[in-house]
Amino acid sequence: MVGCILNRRYTLVLVPHNEKRIYNLQVTFFALICFAVVFAGMISAFFWYGNSYNIGKAALENKEKNLKNAQASLDQLRDSVGTLWKEARNFQTTLSGVLSSIGVNTVEDSSRRTQSGDLSSFFDLRDTAEGQLREADEIKSLAAWLAETNGKIENLGKLLETQTSMLTEVPNIWPIKDGKGHISMFFGENENPFTGQIYVHRGIDISTFRYGDPIVSTADGQVVTVDYDATGFGNYIIIRHKHGFYTRYGHMQSFKVRTGQRVQQGEIIGYVGNTGLSTGPHVHYEVHIGSDVVDPYKFLNVSSMAGRVDLNAGKS
Repeated sequence: MVGCILNRRYTLVLVPHNEKRIYNLQVTFFALICFAVVFAGMISAFFWYGNSYNIGKAALENKEKNLKNAQASLDQLRDSVGTLWKEARNFQTTLSGVLSSIGVNTVEDSSRRTQSGDLSSFFDLRDTAEGQLREADEIKSLAAWLAETNGKIENLGKLLETQTSMLTEVPNIWPIKDGKGHISMFFGENENPFTGQIYVHRGIDISTFRYGDPIVSTADGQVVTVDYDATGFGNYIIIRHKHGFYTRYGHMQSFKVRTGQRVQQGEIIGYVGNTGLSTGPHVHYEVHIGSDVVDPYKFLNVSSMAGRVDLNAGKS
């Protein structure tokens, strides 16, 4: 039954408008079905390829957009690497100058510098292998150089830390807190305000014209003497420092430390007074190195003493 239907024939009559002849085309039902299937397949394929084309076109446009963004980012990276390169060169010059000024040798074996990624090799970079960014190779070389330079900077930091510690161990700051007062009598030969005779003044006198201004330790150390001398320094303190230094502070109104106590540079140890053999409130300040008495003026911060000299006021 099905075979009969599929083999059933149909006649298609084609009548041209400009011809008298009529064309007859006989086809089977099966052929019509096959034609319909093929035609439907062609239509489906057309839509499918059209849709695929649109999708592919959109993807390609998106990739082109991403490529442009990537190119812009790469241009920014190149600009940044160029700037970093210039700053690195300036840094190398500055660091070499600093290290040379403090006696650190910065000359190294050229082969070692090239292998370890020294900045000199970074400045002589050539094009890298195909498929690699030159900027990425430059950044790697710079990172290697910075890692090596880090050790030099650490050594520089340790040296500066040592120098800072040295400054606090040597008596070099103004003995009265906040830089108050002025030098009323220098070290050396001066006229004795009590006898009028010339004598050797073994320290400097610093006056503030008032009582109670805080006196500070001029360096880190340990208090070795807290005493009173009625015919000389009055209330006085002696502090022992490193490197053989001793300092004495005389004519104090009162103390704030005790014997054996450790003090830091700038720490208050007492207050300005007029005790002992004195003509007014001031502090008599001495610096000793071992058994020798030296001029304290040479150790003080000279810039902090501007305008603090009064030679008309005499103290002992």
